[in-house]
Amino acid sequence: MTVIYEDNHIIIVSKTASEIVQGDKTGDQPLSETVKLYLKEKYQKPGNVFIGVTHRLDRPVSGLVVFAKTSKALSRLNEMFKNGEVKKTYWALVKQTPPQEEGTLEHWLVRNEKQNKSYAYEQEKPGSKRAVLHYRLIGRSDNYCLLEVDLKTGRHHQIRCQLAKMGCPIKGDLKYGFPRSNPDGSICLHARRVSFVHPVSKERIEVEAPLPDDNLWKHFS
Repeated sequence: MTVIYEDNHIIIVSKTASEIVQGDKTGDQPLSETVKLYLKEKYQKPGNVFIGVTHRLDRPVSGLVVFAKTSKALSRLNEMFKNGEVKKTYWALVKQTPPQEEGTLEHWLVRNEKQNKSYAYEQEKPGSKRAVLHYRLIGRSDNYCLLEVDLKTGRHHQIRCQLAKMGCPIKGDLKYGFPRSNPDGSICLHARRVSFVHPVSKERIEVEAPLPDDNLWKHFS
């Protein structure tokens, strides 16, 4: 991880594709613990360090994660994420050219817990949740298109599922129909920018994550 921004109430880090945000059945050390250790060492803190998880990023996805350093910031950030007051912009590399260079996708997603996968439908289904994103084509290489995605709702695997439904699965994303995995197990989805009004100081915060250290990504830097 790389620390991108820090103040008394929040810390924003950029994670690599292999890091998990919160503990899971793998037993691997989650990013939340790594951040705690970083703060403990940096400030020579005895005892426990408070870190609040405000949102998640799928394990194979790289980029920005916002953590709260105080309970005050955590409760406000949770509310802001719930109300869509945190603007998240992602970059995705896809093989297929999208049907239009820019557009809004709206689907109804049904989550299958057993498969840990979401399915997108054009019409509302029992148990489905509305998912909306806006995408635009911002770059090309010989074999791939770079899409910038503004997330309007935060659903399980939303970008992965909706782009695949459009016919543009993300590079490396076997679960959603890309033919080959990436050697490091990542998928080419990167949480590039986040902007919001600071929960305590009320200043506008806008940060950007560096692109992954990979030749394909470097083509677009």
